[in-house]
Amino acid sequence: MQYLRPATPEFSALFKKAGFQGKAAILLSSCFGVGLIPVAQGTFTSLAGIPLAFGLAQLSPLAGAAFLALFIALAVWASQQSATVLQKSDPAEVVIDEMAGILVALYLVPVSFIHFCLGFVLFRLFDILKPYPIRRSERMGGGAGIVLDDLLAGVYANIGVRVITSFLP
Repeated sequence: MQYLRPATPEFSALFKKAGFQGKAAILLSSCFGVGLIPVAQGTFTSLAGIPLAFGLAQLSPLAGAAFLALFIALAVWASQQSATVLQKSDPAEVVIDEMAGILVALYLVPVSFIHFCLGFVLFRLFDILKPYPIRRSERMGGGAGIVLDDLLAGVYANIGVRVITSFLP
């Protein structure tokens, strides 16, 4: 369990001081502790999101869209609450935005190894490089700003998967 320890004593102190709502938000926004891994939190969260994306693919498009909308709303709320509790504009421990982004990246793409791997790689690439207007969206601030850049990276990845796989046999 050494790898899931909070990165700083400040995190631990702020978490202890938080009320129920703040603790619940941190638990959700860290994806139940994945955000506390000391390295590559976004990559590990994106990987953890693949089974959820597979489950999302089993729903009808309308039910999937409703689930995705609710998940994004939850991500914005949890990110905002966690940022307030942790007293940072975009805490490293908050990774629910990566989970939302990978779900967008894989939404309505065919369920196959190649599609999901390509979606994962493209999402991480766009999330790291932040091409226009992704980087600009971070300036929005708050929970929406934390989540929006990952949603846009997910949209770019989703489009990329569709374009690249359209050229495959």
